Amino acid sequence: MSATTLVTAIGELVTCDETLGDGSKLGLMRDAALVVGEDGEIAWVGSAGEAPDADERVDVGGRAVVPGFVDSHTHLVFAGERSAEFAARMAGEPYTGGGIMTTVAATRAASDEELRASAEARVAEMHALGTTTLEIKSGYGLDVETEVRILRIARAFTRDTTFLGAHAVPPEYADDRAAYIDLVCGPMLDACFKYVRWVDVFCDEGAFSADETRAVLRAGAQAAKLLRLHGNQLGYGPGAQIAAEFAVSSLDHCTYLTDDDITALRDAGVVATLLPGAEFSTRSPYPDARRLLDAGVTVALATDCNPGSSYVTSMPLMIALAVRETHMSPAEALYAATTGAALSLERTDIGCLGIGSRADFAVLDAPSHVHLAYRPGSNLVAQTWIGGERVCG
Repeated sequence: MSATTLVTAIGELVTCDETLGDGSKLGLMRDAALVVGEDGEIAWVGSAGEAPDADERVDVGGRAVVPGFVDSHTHLVFAGERSAEFAARMAGEPYTGGGIMTTVAATRAASDEELRASAEARVAEMHALGTTTLEIKSGYGLDVETEVRILRIARAFTRDTTFLGAHAVPPEYADDRAAYIDLVCGPMLDACFKYVRWVDVFCDEGAFSADETRAVLRAGAQAAKLLRLHGNQLGYGPGAQIAAEFAVSSLDHCTYLTDDDITALRDAGVVATLLPGAEFSTRSPYPDARRLLDAGVTVALATDCNPGSSYVTSMPLMIALAVRETHMSPAEALYAATTGAALSLERTDIGCLGIGSRADFAVLDAPSHVHLAYRPGSNLVAQTWIGGERVCG
């Protein structure tokens, strides 16, 4: 039987539960403690001086504790790297998304063992940086066999796997896009069905059109899968309105949005997931989170970890970039990287530290969550806990 664990001497506890602590969205508590139950969930939260007994005791020495980060947008299973493409962008070449095929070729050629080992190494990096939940997309196979392989491997790391056959049109279908859409909506989705929770589409300049996007989303809905959407990254376009039309769970990127787009997202309850690592790595304009937040849209943050436009595994870096570049406060950015990202995955068991939440949290080598943005580039995560078990630190 698992033991109960008291984590005490917490200088600042971020619960992301408004019913706790100071009543803010972060639910801040000082001089706090929490108890992890035998089931790996939070069994008690309160003042350290009033903490109940537990089988084990962990003293964090006045450090801050925050919910584990939820990385709700990654492309983590791939082979190869694209550093030459990055160097060219830094020298002035624009980002177009065209390098995806370089990764597709490398991924198709890689063995399952190679793909699994490289993904496992990236997941270990994420855990060391405080990430406790992640989503993983396909989209670097673009044929039935490789898309299935990617998703089968991804399933070993997360329940939140996403079919992204509509990431790009592979060269063999360059002269017949309609045939590729038929493949994605039919045989490819059918083959991937048992490995995925989500269906996604890249609806943007040079990617998939409005009609093509709708066809893929309809197929996903008919297959009883939850829906997500890449959109409005490279320019103004139909992605946001289609996201609202289908009431997808999350529209990801959101760099170019009109006022009508923002209203549509709010009214449809679509989470806006911002991926500032992509802007950082492509030297592109950052989205304006302030417009979204002031309009009442729920905002999430994620890394977009991929080898071309955001080879980043650090959610703390996303928080720092969001504060510096997208006009979020440190509190708003932390909420977006935890509860907001969990909501984009339609999960309420993670991203917070209220009673009954899964005991996923990070112990920071800092007195306050503000240090995540205040000290960019430093890994302040001293310990990472997942389901009440310490996995790092």
